[in-house]
Amino acid sequence: QDTGCMDAYTHLPWKETAWPGVRLHFLESHVDGSARVLIAMEPGVGYPPHRHRGVEEVFVIRGSYRDAAGSYAAGSFQRNAPGTAHHPVAGEDGALLLAWAEGGIEILAEPPTSR
Repeated sequence: QDTGCMDAYTHLPWKETAWPGVRLHFLESHVDGSARVLIAMEPGVGYPPHRHRGVEEVFVIRGSYRDAAGSYAAGSFQRNAPGTAHHPVAGEDGALLLAWAEGGIEILAEPPTSR
């Protein structure tokens, strides 16, 4: 039985973010901001709104997420063009994503003031 989006990945050194329910595990990062990262979002939680400095590619490993352009289930792949922006929100089972962002991202919202 699947008991949650994170079960197989709990041993990784996850980094808490300023956004409750969003954790990151960097696989690779570069001085220009480019990064390959695992992103874990709890059910119904949103990754902060952000703009892509370069191409961003996202593969949904488990769970799902949605943004203004649509909904993406496990196994789906999205490619976001440079300069585009979105606000991903995890589905009811949360989301585990593998993302590659060329040049990094620009966060468009202030972190919540309380955790």
